[in-house]
Amino acid sequence: MKAWKALVPPLLGLCLLVVPAPAGLAPHAWHYFALFAAVIAALVLEPLPGGAVGLLGLTVAVLFARFLLYSPEQLAKPGFSVSGAALAWGLSGFSNPTVWLIFAAFMFALAYEKTGLGRRIALVLVKLMGSSTLYLGYAVLLADLLLAPFTPSNTARSGGTIFPVISHLPPLYDSKPNDPSRHRIGSYLMWVALATTCVTSSLFMTALAPNVLAVELVRKTIHVDLQWLKWLFAALPACLLLLALIPLVTYWVEKPSVKGGPEVPRWAAEELAKMGVLTRKEVLLLVYVGCALGLWIFGDAYVNPTTVALLVIGMMLVTGVITWPQMMQNKDAWNTYAWFATLVALADGLSRVGFIPWFATSVGAHLGGLSVFQALAALLLVNFLLHYLFASITAHVTAVLPVLLAVGAAIPGMPVDKMALLLCLQLGIMGVITPYGTGPSPVYFGSGFLPGPLYWKLGTVFGLLFLAAFFLITVPWVMLR
Repeated sequence: MKAWKALVPPLLGLCLLVVPAPAGLAPHAWHYFALFAAVIAALVLEPLPGGAVGLLGLTVAVLFARFLLYSPEQLAKPGFSVSGAALAWGLSGFSNPTVWLIFAAFMFALAYEKTGLGRRIALVLVKLMGSSTLYLGYAVLLADLLLAPFTPSNTARSGGTIFPVISHLPPLYDSKPNDPSRHRIGSYLMWVALATTCVTSSLFMTALAPNVLAVELVRKTIHVDLQWLKWLFAALPACLLLLALIPLVTYWVEKPSVKGGPEVPRWAAEELAKMGVLTRKEVLLLVYVGCALGLWIFGDAYVNPTTVALLVIGMMLVTGVITWPQMMQNKDAWNTYAWFATLVALADGLSRVGFIPWFATSVGAHLGGLSVFQALAALLLVNFLLHYLFASITAHVTAVLPVLLAVGAAIPGMPVDKMALLLCLQLGIMGVITPYGTGPSPVYFGSGFLPGPLYWKLGTVFGLLFLAAFFLITVPWVMLR
């Protein structure tokens, strides 16, 4: 690894550490932010793999918890054990349901690979639409769009249903993960899938679980009811444009070297003929995935999506669709699990120490001299950019949304119902900016087709694109209705 990449993150953390804490923020909270900034810098520069960075950052936070995580008042409480409390916090990410759902997505992909079902479905897609790489991008987009209104977990929808299938498309074009050949088509397809699910998560209230949580918080905080159709019509103009643009812009930015050709569908048809009829394991996997999808769509009120995924993994093990040694050898799954579990805990620490509420309130204190529209624009920009500090949209909603709602509601003349709707409509699209911003992100990041530098580049490009569409289309559309 390059020495400067290893030196920059700790130097950044040390520089912030010696700067006095801003007014109104506890010293331990500022010190924790210094550590978090160093971790994010390391994730961007990648002197070590993401999992190792997360583990080191978490270990430092737990080891120096007395100075980073807790105030003097908390430390003074009788019977309070710093080491025990800090360790419990540090390990909390490993029990997070979303982290396990991400892990399950990799196991689903493993089953598609071992049974041959993923290759079969990929060949069918190539046979039908393989004459053009661009058409394949739109096929991936359409699959997510059709599932989105009925699947309240974008991790289950994209990470658990779409990713396991499309991960078998690149090898058909000799495009391999963690290899320069990923640019042939693999990186293109993976990014189209990730960017699409971020947009569909904003398009439908029921396409993302935190959307429903946000609606409830809006109701409790400022007593405004957001309806499903009102949400859809507000999001529709910008989201439809973005969905139309995603494969095209990705095609332009990522530039897949494989463009397609008439010989590819013919070859796919020949390969399908060689595979013959469905095997027993393929049929079983189809049944399990169908049951999982049905429960994800219709059973969310009765059983957690992560429980459904773990149940399916158990059934696959019992019936021999995959084996335990195969699961243990799935290095990408375990690496992503460790990376995201540590990052979830680290991001949670920002709210725990009070940094996020302080930052949002500080922004609100500077909005007094602005016009209503300027104040609204500032709130929306802060809401979007603050997501760089979160590894979970649910955590973002819980920590930030009530504060911004309260700040906005206190501004004279602010249309609180429209402000609340606009804040909520950002929740899906903000997930595109980082490799940890939303549930499916670590799945695609861990695929090997979207390494760190490429992911951050595409995240910046599409973050700006999504933000521009939001401010130029969605904001005027909502405000003028």
